[in-house]
Amino acid sequence: MNATTSAAPAVNFDAIKTKQNAAWASGDYARIGTTLQIVGEHLAETMDLTPGARVLDVAAGNGNATLAFARRGGQVTSSDYVDTLLAHGRERARAEGLDIAFELADAENLPFGDGAYDAVVSTFGVMFTPDQQRAASELARVCRSGGRIGMANWTAGGFIGQLFKTLGGHVAPPAGVSSPALWGSRDWLEQAFAGKADAIAVIERQFVFRYRSAQEFIDVFRAYYGPLHKAFLALDPAGQEALQADVLALIARLDTAEDGSMRVPADYLEVVITRA
Repeated sequence: MNATTSAAPAVNFDAIKTKQNAAWASGDYARIGTTLQIVGEHLAETMDLTPGARVLDVAAGNGNATLAFARRGGQVTSSDYVDTLLAHGRERARAEGLDIAFELADAENLPFGDGAYDAVVSTFGVMFTPDQQRAASELARVCRSGGRIGMANWTAGGFIGQLFKTLGGHVAPPAGVSSPALWGSRDWLEQAFAGKADAIAVIERQFVFRYRSAQEFIDVFRAYYGPLHKAFLALDPAGQEALQADVLALIARLDTAEDGSMRVPADYLEVVITRA
């Protein structure tokens, strides 16, 4: 007797990206993103590019890395697939008098030529693409040989990685999509950029989330951070209460404040890849 097996259904990445786009466009991520500005500044200092370098910021959000590299003389193109986030980046660039190009672009299908940039960067952005290997290949494709790819990626064991794991326990992630925290693993980065990298340098860093209280963090993220905003909307009142309790418990485990406020260090990897 011949046994037959059914092939696993293909993952519809386009449908997943449509839902992700709606999630990131909901709330107002710019209110969260601006608090992370120091991460872009650290990455720009680490990469230490020559003024005039052609820089592409992928999944740029409201432009933290975009602004950091432009402030240091880079010729920066800021790209994202959420136009409202690019609009915030434009406002920030205009306020600082910075000459930056803004392009609506999908990180998995970048509309730029092979080797078009001296540096390609992404801070807490490209890691959320559903087709992760394709996104990694696109970063490498548009970076010239000898150029550098710079990223800041949350780790699985850190606060944000654990926050997404907590969310996944209440609202199931799309089938067939791996955790964004893979990008916070050196082993995965070496596999994803195999044959495309001459060297991969990693620095373990922390960003500290500071709020008046854990409840304020939840209120702000529930209102403005797309993934948390959508997760709460997807749950009934009892589910919302359970999710809030789990997030509060996570914060309590990691909180280093002793005065009733919230001070939670969040681990991330700062990555600089030299393109082969």
